[in-house]
Amino acid sequence: MAEGARLSGIETVDPARLKGEKILIVVENLPVPFDRRVWQEARTLKAAGAEVSIICPTGKGHETRRETLEGIDIYRHPLPLDAKGALGYLLEYGAALFWETLLAWRVFFRQGITAIHACNPPDLIFLVAAPFKLLGVKFLFDHHDINPELYEAKFNRRDFFWKLMVWFEKLTFKLADVSIATNESYRAIAIARGGMAPDRVHVVRSGPDLSRVKSVPPVEALKNGRRYLVGYVGVMGDQEGIDLLLEAASHIVHELKRDDVQFVLVGGGPALDDLKAMSASMGLSDHVRFTGRAPDQELFEVLSTSDLCVNPDRVNPMNDKSTMNKILEYMALGKAIVQFDVTEGRVSAQDASLYARANDPVDMADKILELLDDPAQRARMGNYGRDRVESGLSWATQIEPLLGAYAQLLNRPAHG
Repeated sequence: MAEGARLSGIETVDPARLKGEKILIVVENLPVPFDRRVWQEARTLKAAGAEVSIICPTGKGHETRRETLEGIDIYRHPLPLDAKGALGYLLEYGAALFWETLLAWRVFFRQGITAIHACNPPDLIFLVAAPFKLLGVKFLFDHHDINPELYEAKFNRRDFFWKLMVWFEKLTFKLADVSIATNESYRAIAIARGGMAPDRVHVVRSGPDLSRVKSVPPVEALKNGRRYLVGYVGVMGDQEGIDLLLEAASHIVHELKRDDVQFVLVGGGPALDDLKAMSASMGLSDHVRFTGRAPDQELFEVLSTSDLCVNPDRVNPMNDKSTMNKILEYMALGKAIVQFDVTEGRVSAQDASLYARANDPVDMADKILELLDDPAQRARMGNYGRDRVESGLSWATQIEPLLGAYAQLLNRPAHG
């Protein structure tokens, strides 16, 4: 199908499937519509006839506190700055729970709620939903992140707070009438650790919307006068492995004396300033550019210009079981990938990626250069990845699993 003719699949949804339902989605860690998964879910539920409201934080470019987009009511609330340390997280989570509770009751009294759809992290939104359960409101848990593993990846320990994360996760699953998981690894956790009945856990992957994720004309200036561009998009956090990517870039530039490779990293996050300082201290300022959080146009310009894309997520229990949205977006744009060998990364990309040894920046550097120096292999891998997304991993293929989960949640007839 031609790029311009691509559809999201939402256009074909039967508007009678959820007619009369009033769904409240609560998400804490990203504003909407910047959170693409949540926005695609909301648009799909709206197309199925439901009235949809969203509670989320404000964020760069999404400062308006009350807004209606495409018929979806969005209630945004302020949050403290990105949390660091126990006190920072206490302030963030406390503020979020206050605003989520206040706004949820506002929605309830204004228009009613038949189902609350909670998107973690953190696994605390069940506290907002619990009182509504007493009023007959259904609770669906949208399992985005495995928080005990995330805590362990950040702090490298299993202490009291790790045990608290496990307890919050268990309580969330216990309260949930239905849960949806982003992949089979998360589904297994919901069943084994969360105690969910297998038939009440549905896999709904975070597939890219092919009507939105499109190639644009490349911008040669992004290459900074160099032959090749390596692109990355994602959160700039402590656990994303950007330090390993910088080590790989340093090996390419300083040890292998390759001056023909430019790196552009798109995304914001709590570690952005530290990573910029690290890049400068490694003598990479001219070879590595950080854009910060960027609008879609700039994001797609970077990815469309890139000769290949990278995912430097460390191999650890968190990343091994998680599906990274960036991988599917790279594939949707027909880009060959280099990443460390994480289980779900391989499940998603298969032959669209080369896999470096676990957490080995030198091997990542070698794999990057192997692909840059072999355009035919890059083209084969890129075509494979794009075909794989179009045939089974785009958002259009996830609409039926999402609506199937809601049919079970709300005791409505299943379709499809």
